[in-house]
Order: sequence, then structure tokens, then C-alpha cells
Amino acid sequence: MTGEGAMSALHRDGHLVMRDLLSPAGCRRIREELAPLLRPAGRDPFRSRHTHRVYGVLHNTRAVDPLIDHPRVLALVDRLLLPNFLLSQLEVVEVRPGAPARAPAYDDRHYPLPRPRPALSVAALWTLDPGTTLTVWPGSHRWAGHRPATAGVALAPPTGSCTLILGTLWHARPPQRGQPHMTVTTHYCEPWLRTREAFLLSPGRDVARQLSARTRRMLGYSIHPPELGLVDGMHPHRLFA
Repeated sequence: MTGEGAMSALHRDGHLVMRDLLSPAGCRRIREELAPLLRPAGRDPFRSRHTHRVYGVLHNTRAVDPLIDHPRVLALVDRLLLPNFLLSQLEVVEVRPGAPARAPAYDDRHYPLPRPRPALSVAALWTLDPGTTLTVWPGSHRWAGHRPATAGVALAPPTGSCTLILGTLWHARPPQRGQPHMTVTTHYCEPWLRTREAFLLSPGRDVARQLSARTRRMLGYSIHPPELGLVDGMHPHRLFA
């Protein structure tokens, strides 16, 4: 799908599956590096048994660095968000058989601005294993405040794909069956918003030096004009001089 075709699909449906961005060997390599870092997802024993996460991803591994600034993904995010957009959250999740359904929600719900409105964030869901399933409501990114009242559409992104999801799109996760499957999700947001993770505190400057210049900017080592993000009155990239 061409760039214009991809953008048309995103604006129409609120989501887009980009196939074959990772090879089978690439998926396997990332998964093998992440698996030892998985931890229970929360205090609830039932939830912890069925969903595991990697916390402090950038502090602990370089495995997903190429996904954060993947050029084909950012080429579209560049057209959806303002320049200097930020990395809001980096999620690594392994969902195991028996995980319960996740209720319909949309990612921008943390920002208390009324709908309908443009999306303030974009999620890029990378599928590393077969069996990843979502329920989406195409076109719901344009809805007002009401929740879905009808059945959604099943979406099964293939292994090696990246699915872009606008922050205003209603989506859910059905009950999980079959084999465990891992996903990596990079959340991007407008540069004037507070991010979900405080990336300037963790991973910190020592790790940030190991990342690409664009990823450092997305972590917050950047300025959104005229002067959002200053450090002692200067551009934060001076911290790496």
C-alpha cells in the first residue's frame, strides 16, 4: 500500500496493518532477548498468571530499539502528529492462554478533552507471534463520547506486522486461547502532552547516549517551539556535549 493509500485507510478506519516489517528470524531474536525480562503484570494473582510484561524496557535491553524509530512507521506518524512528537510509552506484553477479555477502550482516554477530536496519540503494535487478536470498531475514532453498542470486527495481525492504531479508536482484546504470544507497542503522542512514562528519568542519559538521535528526541531531549523542554534555558541536547 502506498503512502497515500495508507493514510486514506488510517483516516477511514482508524487502524492500519503494515505487513512483513520484521522477518521470522527478527521476531524470534527479539522474543528471545525479551523473554528473560518478563515479570508478572500486577498484584492480582489471576492477572499475573495470564499476562506478563517487561518493565523499564529501555533500561534493560536494546532489543526493541529498531522498532521505536522504524522509518516506515515514523513516515506515517510524521503525518499524524506534530513535529517533535514524543514516545509516550513502550510496552512489552506476553498474553497467555486463559487471559480474560479486555473491555473496549481508546488510548487517548487519559487526556480529558471532549470527543470527537483528532487523535492525540498513535500506537504501533508489533506482532512477534501468531495468535495475537484484537477487536476493533472501524471508524470509531470519529465518534463522540458514546461507547460501542454493537459487535466489533476481529483483527488478527500476522507475525512480523505492525498495526497502527489512532488514539481515539475504540478497541478491545477478546479472551485468549492457544499459545502464549508477545507484542511490543510503541505509543507516540503530541509534543505538548505529558507522556505515560517519564523517559527523562528512566532510562536516563547514559542509556540515551546509546540510542539514535531521533529516539533521543522522542524521549524528550528536544524542544517543541517556542520553548517547551528547556534545561537551564538551553536545548537539552547540550546534555550530550
